[in-house]
Amino acid sequence: MSRLPRFLRPAVVLPAALSALSLVWAAPAHADVSSWASAGAGISYIDDGKDKHSVPSLQLEAGMGTPPSGFMVVGGLFHLETHFGLGSDLGLLARFATRGFALGDWGGAIDLGGYERFWGRGSAGGLGKFVLGAPWGIELDVGGGYGTNDARHFSVTLGIDFARLTIFRTVGEKWFPNPYPAYRKPE
Repeated sequence: MSRLPRFLRPAVVLPAALSALSLVWAAPAHADVSSWASAGAGISYIDDGKDKHSVPSLQLEAGMGTPPSGFMVVGGLFHLETHFGLGSDLGLLARFATRGFALGDWGGAIDLGGYERFWGRGSAGGLGKFVLGAPWGIELDVGGGYGTNDARHFSVTLGIDFARLTIFRTVGEKWFPNPYPAYRKPE
């Protein structure tokens, strides 16, 4: 039998030593991800299977994606849309965006995913929207969804993406510089 305590046996010591060694030789990480944090207001048209409504809406979204170094940026997005006087829908979406969109310039994005509605008759279903991005983080969202209990909705919102306006902005730097952008286009 070995006199070494159990924690000093080779089966434990060798993996621990290799892990510690990998920390010493690790290269610096470069995590240039894309981010979105937007707010927008507009109008929603809702058919909940019984009644039809046309109400003002507020849309809040936040998410992150792959680095904007490639032509296409792919990521995830949390979505909250409040239909005033009725309730709010929660969603989880996948975002497929162009590099220009991610960097606060002209571009577009397609968001696809699902939503859950806890108010009224309740509903769960699919949600999709097209987002047109303009410089300075301005965006126009057009989308809709279809869910259980014959629920359908369509909305149009105009908003601003604060991450695309500030840390990811690469446009308009001649008269309003962005000294530390999260990503710079290669020259």
